[in-house]
Amino acid sequence: MTIKSDRWIRRMAEEYGLITPFDPKLLREVDGRRIISCGASSYGYDMRLADDGFRVFSPIHGREIDPKRFDEGSLIEPPVREAEDGSRYYLLPPHSYGLGVSVETFRLPRNVTGICMGKSTYARAGLLVNTTPLEAGWCGRLVIELANLADLPLRVYIGEGIGQVIFFESDEECDVSYEDRAGKYQNQTGLTYSRV
Repeated sequence: MTIKSDRWIRRMAEEYGLITPFDPKLLREVDGRRIISCGASSYGYDMRLADDGFRVFSPIHGREIDPKRFDEGSLIEPPVREAEDGSRYYLLPPHSYGLGVSVETFRLPRNVTGICMGKSTYARAGLLVNTTPLEAGWCGRLVIELANLADLPLRVYIGEGIGQVIFFESDEECDVSYEDRAGKYQNQTGLTYSRV
């Protein structure tokens, strides 16, 4: 199993639809405005945070979180804010946990798995992006789990890089893919909560 390069990622995006929409190069600026990088990097893909489906857990609206019986009422939708340069963002309160969703839809072949992890720019500001697998055969928009570990509110920018996915290709296909077993998060198109 080997980690895949930017050339492989570009080829798979074009021929297989691995990532849609797809930026073939790493973008650091959009419309003359500096952004947190997104797009294809040397050995990964920096995905973006979408502007639909961002929620933050709130102790005011819920008493506990049960992944077996998820209560959507335990989440609030923070307002979209605008920065001086026109960037849009959500404000993640100190020591809070939120859920977002990627702009991109991922479509993994039977012999490829991906791993999502955080970006150093956000990590240095106190944001933890949960390490999440993208299993062989899985397809959908990725739900991104975010924790603000800092003592201050943290800006989480919409349409900019939020995490990086690295891809690993095996020399053989798996016996049973995520799609074959009808995985519970297959083909999710937006924010999807815990399921059993």
